[in-house]
Amino acid sequence: MYISVNYLYILILAIFQVCFLVQLYYIIVVHRLLSVYKKSDVENSTINPVSIIICARNEEKNLGLNLPFILEQDYPNFEVVVVNDCSIDDSQHLLRELSQKYKNLKVVSIAEHERFKHGKKFAVTLGIKAALNELLLFTDADCKPSSNQWLRIMQSNFKDSTEIVLGFSPYKRSAGFVNRLIQFETFFTALNYLSFALAGKPYMGVGRNMAYTKSLFFRGKGFASHMHLLSGDDDLFVNQNSTKTNTVIEIHPDTQVWSEPKTTLASYITQKIRHFSAGKVYKKEHRKMLGLQAGSAILFYVALISLAFLHAQWWILVATYILRLATQCIVYHPIFKKLTYNRLIWLLPVFDFIYYFYIVVLSVITVFKRKIQWK
Repeated sequence: MYISVNYLYILILAIFQVCFLVQLYYIIVVHRLLSVYKKSDVENSTINPVSIIICARNEEKNLGLNLPFILEQDYPNFEVVVVNDCSIDDSQHLLRELSQKYKNLKVVSIAEHERFKHGKKFAVTLGIKAALNELLLFTDADCKPSSNQWLRIMQSNFKDSTEIVLGFSPYKRSAGFVNRLIQFETFFTALNYLSFALAGKPYMGVGRNMAYTKSLFFRGKGFASHMHLLSGDDDLFVNQNSTKTNTVIEIHPDTQVWSEPKTTLASYITQKIRHFSAGKVYKKEHRKMLGLQAGSAILFYVALISLAFLHAQWWILVATYILRLATQCIVYHPIFKKLTYNRLIWLLPVFDFIYYFYIVVLSVITVFKRKIQWK
């Protein structure tokens, strides 16, 4: 019995050490790229015509709050295409009134069909087909750019071979645990997809703040390969069409698009399950890359707790944990500031642990979840 326990201790200790080294790789080699990333310079950028596309279903209130600000972006040549997707509220009336005031607003309406049920991808496709311009910028009805320079700076990235621009969309702050969890998960998701894009391995984007060219959309056959999935109009499109040469990031504070967060844990989990369902069809290399990162973090914590129960030398556990945490703080501190989430760094020790086990729970739920809806 003593020998078997001793072997178990050695095995767990080895797992602990390997996972620690893997975690350091992701933090120092990958995430540090975002830490040292310099903000873009938009001086003397070319002014290209742009189409902003927003898909909205029963979003009368949010459209009234946010759409005028988007229509009044400081930019000389752009249109806003709003796809009113089967709304049963007064969105149509509101959009008709706004169309009379703003000549750059175009409305595409979709009527409910008894037999044909569609998700957001169908609405996005119609919006793209209705758009007049080659450059497409996407956001949602419940989102508001942090400044009237959002459009100008985002489009300035379209030069040379660039076809995709990945922006950042934080959630608004409020009190409570759920909001802190949402903010941390949003930060870590952005930390990953922005860092990997800088590393030449772009794998996803967020449709609340993202841009790409119309020609890329049609050249890649739109959402045809994953139209059967309700989610993935943003991350799956990037996953299938991005390369290390055609994708850039934009995180200037003036380009960040703020969104309304869910207010209950149940509604947030429902939203994340929809997002997670798309991850199953990511490219194999991306699934391995992300799986190794999350798996090594989870095993790091599991091994840490197990070794504590097996009465391992406490100073080894404490020193290793503190070294990983200190490395995170050094690398992540500039990123927290760049993404305007600098207050979250104080929650890193707690929410880093919570985040990874929350990912496990969501992954399990997603496997057994059958019915997923857009709205």
